[in-house]
Amino acid sequence: MASSSKKKVLVGCTGSVATIKLPQLVQKLWQRNIEVRVVVTERAKHFLKEAELPAGCQVLSDTVEWAAWQDRGDPVLHIDLAKWADVFLLAPLDANTLGKLAGGICDNILTCVARAWDPHKPLLFCPAMNTKMWEHPVTAPQVALLKSWGYKEVPCISKNLMCGDTGMGGMAEVDTIVQATLRSLNFWDSYSDLRR
Repeated sequence: MASSSKKKVLVGCTGSVATIKLPQLVQKLWQRNIEVRVVVTERAKHFLKEAELPAGCQVLSDTVEWAAWQDRGDPVLHIDLAKWADVFLLAPLDANTLGKLAGGICDNILTCVARAWDPHKPLLFCPAMNTKMWEHPVTAPQVALLKSWGYKEVPCISKNLMCGDTGMGGMAEVDTIVQATLRSLNFWDSYSDLRR
């Protein structure tokens, strides 16, 4: 994983229909001279049209990770990605992966990156789920737990959801997510300067 002077954002996508907004999100980050790589869960692949992503944008999955490691000394992709990125942006974060992160489960490349993430570096999460799932009693404690670890929530919004329901649970607008990411990158720059 070659390094560059560009800021580096790792975008994690989970099994929410909001994954269809990934091409727009990546494009807006690239327009700000940010290097982007993407990790996806197997369920996120269902909503992702890779052909719509900017040329050269790497999309990494369990398949790629397991193919990369054959024997001792081979790269461990989720560790390399956690070291590479300045910010880990989970957009969208579905109810299933929210529960996994809150429970410490790391059974795919995305959750393994999260478990290996340096807690001093920014991790942003953008919840996205049906209103009934958002309102379930387990959701608020899980979100609060992630925030207690220093993760930054980009709150969901009320909208007409893809399922036809109207209410809370829609992923934040792409521009809102981009602005939150830029703020986190600036914070990380300042923090890194202080540590030098």
